Amino acid sequence: MFDRSAFHRWLGLRAEAVGPGSIEISARWRPEWVVRPKGEPTHGGILAALVDVAADWALYSRTGRGVPTIDLRVDYHRAAAPGDLTVRGEVVNFGRQISVAEATVINADGVLIASGRGVYLTKPPTS
Repeated sequence: MFDRSAFHRWLGLRAEAVGPGSIEISARWRPEWVVRPKGEPTHGGILAALVDVAADWALYSRTGRGVPTIDLRVDYHRAAAPGDLTVRGEVVNFGRQISVAEATVINADGVLIASGRGVYLTKPPTS
């Protein structure tokens, strides 16, 4: 399912490991990610998207379906220079209606670039 998303393919994402309530994703750097034409830092919106994708898919590993984002908070710890990234998502609290998951974005040197926490609607859909 992860690879079916055109957005994931455009971002260069690949699910590397999935466990109950967790996921690790590799993000292959793209020139379109830069915020300035000189090829400087990765745009914060890309980092926020990575956090949301990882947190959402950590929940997918528990629900077996996509879940809508209710709220998302992202902390930017340092600028992300061009280069591949690793994103790890983990369920923090799995509820019957609303759940919480966190994610971290790490560069190739193991340095924390961004982290975040999302709230997601995990209530089963009504028929």
